[in-house]
Amino acid sequence: MLFLARMDVRFPESMDAQTKADFQAQEKSYSADLQRRGLMKGIWRVVGEYANYSIYDVDGHDELHAIFQGFPMFPYMKVQVTPLAQHPNATADEFFAPPST
Repeated sequence: MLFLARMDVRFPESMDAQTKADFQAQEKSYSADLQRRGLMKGIWRVVGEYANYSIYDVDGHDELHAIFQGFPMFPYMKVQVTPLAQHPNATADEFFAPPST
């Protein structure tokens, strides 16, 4: 199942710069692992905002929720999820191809 997720991050104003940097480093590592495993198909930043759009290819809602909860910055995120279905006019591409083994 494919899902489009928008994540907006809001750190508390009281959070110090080193703590933010630590969260960002952990987040980068977690995101990279999701991409290597084929669960996150892509990620794009939103210009001018501390936000991103990403596409997930997972078995269902519970798996997606568990993935979100695994993000180190999850407590500081607002997440909006849109389920996706292949459009009949779409050409075959990597989003719809089976994962490589």
